[in-house]
Amino acid sequence: MKILIKNGRLIDPASGLDRVGDLAIANGRIVALGEPTEFAADRVIDATGLVVAPGLVDLAARLREPGHEHEGMLESELAAAAAGGVTSLVCPPDTDPVLDEPGLVEMLKFRARKLSRCRLFPLGALTRNLDAQSLTEMAELTEAGCIGFSQAEAPVRDTLVLNRALMYAATYGYTVWLRPQDAYLGGGVAASGAVATRLGLSGVPVAAETVALHTIFELMRSTGARVHLCRISSAAGVELIRAAKREGLAVTADVSINSLHLTDVDIGYFNPAMRLTPPLRQGRDRDALRAGLADGTLDALVSDHMPVAADEKNVPFAEATPGATGLELLLSLALRWAQDSGLSMSQGLGVITAGPVGVLGEALGSLAASAGRLVLGGVADVCVFDDRAHWAVTPEALSSQGKHTPFAFETSGFELPAQVRATVVAGHLAYESAGLMAPAGAAA
Repeated sequence: MKILIKNGRLIDPASGLDRVGDLAIANGRIVALGEPTEFAADRVIDATGLVVAPGLVDLAARLREPGHEHEGMLESELAAAAAGGVTSLVCPPDTDPVLDEPGLVEMLKFRARKLSRCRLFPLGALTRNLDAQSLTEMAELTEAGCIGFSQAEAPVRDTLVLNRALMYAATYGYTVWLRPQDAYLGGGVAASGAVATRLGLSGVPVAAETVALHTIFELMRSTGARVHLCRISSAAGVELIRAAKREGLAVTADVSINSLHLTDVDIGYFNPAMRLTPPLRQGRDRDALRAGLADGTLDALVSDHMPVAADEKNVPFAEATPGATGLELLLSLALRWAQDSGLSMSQGLGVITAGPVGVLGEALGSLAASAGRLVLGGVADVCVFDDRAHWAVTPEALSSQGKHTPFAFETSGFELPAQVRATVVAGHLAYESAGLMAPAGAAA
């Protein structure tokens, strides 16, 4: 399909492009960029007054299939990704069954390709069944399509096992994705502090993150492994990562939309929508996370999308399943962070496009040179959105099967900026809002 996107504000954070112009797509590639061109399009998108940006890249989204279909189906969650402007996403291996066999990975990727809504990059399990004991066959899982290896939320208690895993990964150049949380200190349901104490909730101290980070960094020094740190939550954690990067360790890190905008005060009166992993911390931690994302210490912002069934949220706070839907909120909350921080729209988009692509690197294969970018000849993954629009997050507004989010209008009382109008994946129109398309056969 040939698609012409006319008169949009073209923004590419990777190159600094920011000007009004046209973008033409054919055979899944961008064939004209910026300047008007004679182009016989099958579909035309009038993007006057809209922003045309690279498709968003989300490094943390659980699709809940296989194994948790009552909370989310591959079809519904990839539709949510497209509606949120997300054209590529990484999913953790904690499905049921766990992604520890090549056949399971191949099946998941095949189903995602058939739906044609979003590119899917699975993480393979670091240990079999995430048991933190026996390593998986990383080479076979890589051949099946895994772009890295993770324990998801299952900690590796045995440091010897983690050391062996990092040695294996370093030998073959694989990246290990770890959420730094000590298995013994991280058993609470809220961040340690005045709020948890007042509410009588078991706490997770900052040390749960920093102890794990010290361990990971020491093992990185001895093994030479490359590690991506998932969903950093504390000011102390940000500072340790900053020091590790100065030292030259091969480390990258991300932060979730929840930790970037919320604090433990938002728990209010035991609101189960605020039961999240990692737990919401104090205002000083949120401020440090915002600053760390702005200065590049943290490489990417992630949705931390995890649909949760209603009956697992509508229970007392400590009994609620952690998690929230987030794919459709990623763009809005990235731009809100940029606005609050006095940053440009390009900087806000950079942490959900070029930033995560930099984390993935060579794992993207042939897409590495142009993913997360608007570049002539590059892959046509595009997000068209209205930056002047505002919307209220309600269950009816979400395509995801998961309807619980701490940013729901009834909880937060505020509307979010920016609404996606169209999403193009590999030259295929994966999502469009009503009334956007012009008749077929139109030309520039």
